[in-house]
Amino acid sequence: MSDLATGADRQIRGEGSSDQDWLRWSGWQIGIERSAAQLIAPSQRLVVIAPHPDDEVLAAGGLIQLAVRQRTPVLVIGVTGGGASHPGSRRWPADRLVATRQRERLQALQILGLARTDVVDLDLPDGGVSAAEGLLVDQLTGLLRPSDLVISPWRYDGHPDHESTAVAAGQAAGTCGARHLQAPIWGWHWADPDTDQLPATGVTLIQLDGPAHTAKRQAIDCFASQLQPDPSTGAAAILPDWAIRRLSRPVEVLLA
Repeated sequence: MSDLATGADRQIRGEGSSDQDWLRWSGWQIGIERSAAQLIAPSQRLVVIAPHPDDEVLAAGGLIQLAVRQRTPVLVIGVTGGGASHPGSRRWPADRLVATRQRERLQALQILGLARTDVVDLDLPDGGVSAAEGLLVDQLTGLLRPSDLVISPWRYDGHPDHESTAVAAGQAAGTCGARHLQAPIWGWHWADPDTDQLPATGVTLIQLDGPAHTAKRQAIDCFASQLQPDPSTGAAAILPDWAIRRLSRPVEVLLA
């Protein structure tokens, strides 16, 4: 893999690599297809760690729905409330935004088959996960079990909160003896499919059947605060259509 240590290679600018571009990625050919039953047994637990409300759906919404259908317990851990996504907005002051995003999350997870009791909120500051990384490791270590399958964003995802969450999840999972896999979210944006920036080895492909794919798309649609532009600042949507196309494929990708 190219040197990603400084973050210079993974800036989130413009529209990034399109979903059409990603058809060239070799990971589709050499990745290993796994069903939900092959990836995690009903006696285990699926834990999805989301830096912000919506990341659990973007990363693994289809897998969550498949796990629920096979009666695998699922826990979503929300790291922050997502109150910093609209800086300077008169429409979305931070307290209103956090309340809205939490409501959107619960609506989305209900579509996937989860309830409020399946969510734990850690309430770390949005945009401040890096500074609280040690605390996050401790919090996650107290929540994880050795038999868990833990999903987080990718450690090179391009967003500081995502990357620090991935590092903390990896450390906590290692301490607990749990298995940790990582889902690219903004990695689909900044990485080039014609290079090895997004590794093609060690890839797990989760094919979503029709009901799981439909449920994921419907769950994404719940996050109106992120899908609509902000007229009070003139800012575009956080998740415009071209980003959603990369994140709503009928297959989910997990990296070791």
